[in-house]
Amino acid sequence: MRRLLFILLVALLPATASAQLYAMRDKVAQGYDFWLYLPDDYKQPSSSKQAKRDAKPLVLFLHGRSLCGNDLNRVLKYGPLDALKAGLDIDAVIVAPQNPGGWWSPERVMSVVDWVSERYNVDTNRLYVLGMSLGGYGTLDFAATYPDRVAAAMALCGGSTLRKVDGLREVPLWIMHGTADKDVPVEQSRRVKRLVKSGGKTPRLRYKELIGVKHSLLARVFYLEECYDWLFSHSLKGKRRVNRWISISRRDMKRAYDELRRGSVKYDIVDSKGSASSKADDKKSAKPTPAPEGYYIVKQGDTLWRIATNNSLSVSELCDLNGIKENHVIHPGDRLKVKK
Repeated sequence: MRRLLFILLVALLPATASAQLYAMRDKVAQGYDFWLYLPDDYKQPSSSKQAKRDAKPLVLFLHGRSLCGNDLNRVLKYGPLDALKAGLDIDAVIVAPQNPGGWWSPERVMSVVDWVSERYNVDTNRLYVLGMSLGGYGTLDFAATYPDRVAAAMALCGGSTLRKVDGLREVPLWIMHGTADKDVPVEQSRRVKRLVKSGGKTPRLRYKELIGVKHSLLARVFYLEECYDWLFSHSLKGKRRVNRWISISRRDMKRAYDELRRGSVKYDIVDSKGSASSKADDKKSAKPTPAPEGYYIVKQGDTLWRIATNNSLSVSELCDLNGIKENHVIHPGDRLKVKK
């Protein structure tokens, strides 16, 4: 009897999610190479009515400078695609382009968005853009350039390359920046805030400075359900009001990994030519990406003590550099700062 109950319980457990992740290379002439993620329940429409019913939100992720280059595997290091592997459920089509270098071009990014929108069943009233650092600049430049296309935007520790950002007043926007950020000074976000406010009232702007928080901690926002709940609460339909009810605190960021089950979500990686490879095969074939200067990429079996010792640091010094606690759980692929 007990054996029968055990079998029934196992059968009732939710199955591991499965989805497709496509590496799109040389697909958009005036765009970027990019990753395209399709959820496991994604369906192409067979009729216009079905298209509206099954259309998914489109999440656009713009990475930071450390992931620039021509190796698409870099883009999997952090952000929404890594959050999926860590066990977070994001019910959306996700586009993650790779910037080969330099500032993000809003026009090239939109070329990718248009290409995806024309070929896949996405809800064009629910396009969301988010990014950090260089990707934070890209997010604000993109939203300011295409305010009539972006339902909501979230920019972490970024800024803007534009002199005029009038379009940002039309977009539900959440800007966050740590006051102790040495990589991108908080003044860059303050400048954007001043520019937006110079045009009058800013009912759609949420602006938050996190006192004493450094650059790397904000990357954890991508691993929080609240991040996507906030984005998905907006649409181009109806009045464009910003959601002020959902909050994200420093404490939330520090607990970001606690409730995730890494490996609970699996997806097949398909290259742009259509040949599929499993995640395990992709890891074997992919060349390891060297860590940026002053950083260390966590490997299987690493501990905070081992990493600190190998870099002539104490564990407390390593934790201070990265804005984490000594009981913080690290995962293979995480990036840690190891030089002051």
